[in-house]
This record gives sequence, structure tokens and C-alpha cells, in this order.
Amino acid sequence: LEAAGRARVAWSESPGAGPGAGAWGVAVRPPGPGPRREAEVRYLDIRQSLLRDPPEGEENLILLDGRHEFPFSFQLPQEPLVTSFTGKYGSIQYYVKAILERPAAPDQSVQTELQVISHIDVSSPALLTPVLRSQEKMVGCWFFTSGPVSLSAKIERKGYCNGEAIPIYAEIENCSSRLIVPKAAIFQTQTYLASGKTKTFRQMVANVRGNHIASGSTDTWNGKTLKIPPVSPSILDCCIIRVEYSLAVYIHIPGAKKLMIEMPLVIGTIPCIGFSSRNSSITSQFSMDMSWLALTMPEHPEAPPNYADVVSEEEFSRHVPAYPPPIDCEEQLCCPVFAYIQEFRFQPPPLYSEIDPHPTDVEEIQPVSFML
Repeated sequence: LEAAGRARVAWSESPGAGPGAGAWGVAVRPPGPGPRREAEVRYLDIRQSLLRDPPEGEENLILLDGRHEFPFSFQLPQEPLVTSFTGKYGSIQYYVKAILERPAAPDQSVQTELQVISHIDVSSPALLTPVLRSQEKMVGCWFFTSGPVSLSAKIERKGYCNGEAIPIYAEIENCSSRLIVPKAAIFQTQTYLASGKTKTFRQMVANVRGNHIASGSTDTWNGKTLKIPPVSPSILDCCIIRVEYSLAVYIHIPGAKKLMIEMPLVIGTIPCIGFSSRNSSITSQFSMDMSWLALTMPEHPEAPPNYADVVSEEEFSRHVPAYPPPIDCEEQLCCPVFAYIQEFRFQPPPLYSEIDPHPTDVEEIQPVSFML
């Protein structure tokens, strides 16, 4: 049995100019590709025999026809392993291989790959700090400038996990004479190191686009979200392969180089519990605040009472409100008004239009008021 894990890097340099010179002093490139760069680092190397050889003097063990199973286990090293990864110019792979040696016959083998994940907790203080960047660019050439374009962007923290949505806060001011478009994207940068040389591969993994901004206008992103797709976690602890991420907020300016702000990101594996999405936090808070409504409304509302039960005939004849006159609620109530709604068991009575059969000699009829 073999258990192995290693990081490998390999690429061929592009052909360069040779030492000699051709006609008119022009350098001549040698035929074929340039030098090849390779590097390897081993993280796991375990070998063990599942069926040991018999001692001297004993007959060799013969396996009869049929199915034979040999359970096995092995201990991983104490030092942390690097996350599995396959990239443009290298890979980090782990595998377990079983080899069956047969006398007078070729060996048989079977191999299966192991996925190793080195956990990154985004709740660490270094990854909870916000990141803020700002930059300004003059649009035009030489002294024919039309005005500056300024950009400032911020993210709440540096560490995120797959599937999370990154809220982006940005302010864009267009003082130029051109129509600009703000955008945001997540970039993955793969860096390979071999024989003292470095090879870099960069690709966009997610992006979002904003609205056009006319000349003399401004725009604000108040938490515009960009969701992280399923990508490999950041790899920062391998000496020959690094996988890093960044969030770029940039402005496309017609006829000029784009204005870009790039903020570092770390894609982890253990999410941060304290920072949930804005929508989910608002929803949970709203449901918590409105939970008292379920206690006040009965499943089967009772019928409204008679009008005489609400306002007695004696009170109506004296034209006195059934409840005390309105008072200053701020002085009398020390808690929200909805705390007193549970005292009312009946729904408000319907509107009535009646003529008093025994009117009194008054100039005005005071209306009956209800205060909640």
C-alpha cells in the first residue's frame, strides 16, 4: 500500500533570443521551446505491506480462489497538509495506491485520489477587518483634459467562504465628459515557482455590472452584492504554488485606461457566524419583532358586541365619552403602545348611524371617541 501527496509545478519557457546574431545584427532565436522549469514538494509518503512475507523456512502464503479483503489504516503527519488543487501549471494531489505483486506475472495496481482541505477560519481577527480603497484619474490626453473620475470602494471584511455574497460599498463621481460604467469582479491569481522563476496565471471567476453614469453625475453602491462561485480555497502555505483572490472595483472609460481599485480577499472554509447576510438578519429581526401579533389575534374572532354594551345609554344621554379624554401618551405610557393591545378581546364595533329618540337641549353633540 502506498499513500502519497505532493505538489508539482512544470512549464516550458518561451524561446528567447540566442547568443548569436544574424544579418544586420538581429538576434536569432534557437529552434524549439525554451528551458523547462520543474519543482516538487512532498507532503505525504507512506508505504506498508498488507500481506507480509512468511518467515524463512515456511511456505509462501497462497491465496485460494475467491474474494479476499485486507483492511488498512495509516496516520497522517502532524504538520498541516496543503489543500488539494489543480491549476494551469501545477497541482497538489493526494492518492492511495494498492499494488498486488504476483510471481511470474506483471503487478496489478489500483489507485484512488484523496481530497484534502486545509481549513481557513474567516472569523480570525485578521480576516474580519474592513478594506477601504480610493483612487482618482484624469480623463484626457496632455492638456486636453475633460475632468477627473474618482472612485472609492469598501468591503466589510477580508475573509469570505464559497456561496457567500459580498456586499460592496462604493462611491463614483464622474466629472469627465464621457459616459462611464462601473463594474466589480473577483479574480483568482495562481502563482507558480520553480528554479528561481515565477509563472502567474490570472482569471476572472465572478463579476457584476452597475448602471451607466453620465457626465457630471454620481452613483453610490450601498451594499451591491457579488456572490462567490464554487472555487478552491485560498492556498497560502505552499512554497511553490499560491492561490490568491482579490475583489476589483473598476470603471470602464471609453477611449481611456480603466480606473481600478483592487482589494485582497481570502476564501476560507469555516464561515463566520457573526456576519450573516444583510437580508437574512433583517428578516430574522422583523420576524422577532412581529411575533407578538400571533398572540393578540384569536384563531376564531368573536362577533362584535352590541353598541349598547360599548356605550351605555346613560353615558350617551350625558354626552360624555365612554373613555377618559385623550391624554399625553408620552407622559403616561413608558412602553410601546402595542403592549396594551392584548387587553382588548373584541374587534372594534362597526359604524352605526342612529337617531336619538330622546334628544337633549344641547347645541352640539360631542362624538364618542375610542383611544387605543
